[in-house]
Amino acid sequence: MTNDTWFIPAGSRPEDGWTDVVDGRVAGWAHTGLRTGALSGGDELRLPSDAVERIVVPLAGSFTVTYGDTTQEDTTQVLDGRSSVFDGPTDVLYLGSGTAATITGRGRFAVAEAPTDEHKPSTYVPRQDVPVELRGAGQSSRQVHNFGTPAALDAVKFIVCEVITPAGNWSSYPPHKHDTHRPGQESDLEEIYYYESAVARGVDAPESADPFALHRTYASDDRPIDEFRQVRTGDVALVPYGWHGPAVAAPGYDMYYLNVMAGPDPERVWNITDDPAHGWVRQVWESETIDPRLPYTHEKEPA
Repeated sequence: MTNDTWFIPAGSRPEDGWTDVVDGRVAGWAHTGLRTGALSGGDELRLPSDAVERIVVPLAGSFTVTYGDTTQEDTTQVLDGRSSVFDGPTDVLYLGSGTAATITGRGRFAVAEAPTDEHKPSTYVPRQDVPVELRGAGQSSRQVHNFGTPAALDAVKFIVCEVITPAGNWSSYPPHKHDTHRPGQESDLEEIYYYESAVARGVDAPESADPFALHRTYASDDRPIDEFRQVRTGDVALVPYGWHGPAVAAPGYDMYYLNVMAGPDPERVWNITDDPAHGWVRQVWESETIDPRLPYTHEKEPA
């Protein structure tokens, strides 16, 4: 069943200057969080020193983060951002649990979160060090920036990445799930999808164009869930459990999403199970090539 709890329209959960805040105050949500913010220059947004690990991700623009905790003096880090989420990777900054921060700059950014009492050192990841993966093939081609995965970042709980999908292609496909802890086979992870959509690269569109994408979540067991949403820039889809996918970039419109995953499992790992009705599609990719529009790269400096 469709449940408005699992869909957060852009701007529907503002708080203390943030555009949206998603955290454990959402009914049925416990392990992940997301903040989105916008700065016009001269103002700032603050992150308190809560028991939460975070990653600051510029979406459009560049930012300066001043941060510190009780064990160190304040540090200042410039994040060289991008013009848009479709301009390839960006600098990101991991903030260990208990770290307070002040963010200044101009543009839009997101903060991925996961509650934890364990502290890991804060880490700056420059754009050139972000692992870029071209995943799938054919119309399932997409570009993944793996800056917050276990192989790339020493974090406690969360797994964070972002995905660019060219117009007309499918992501989060085949549909899969990670809602049951089966060691070595499947993880139990909540997942956040933060979406953006824009007119495709190289396409002339009228001012009336209305970029959108599609998101799907459906039941994998006796827990009811049935979500099929049209999503636009700033919308958030929550996946508490169940099969999820595809996420579809409509023809004419490129799609981006930021994924934040974490759960109660003792290990930090992304193990998934494909929907058996559709998992066979992976075999088709062996005879296809990556979409030649990829990779999307950093074409110009942020304004």
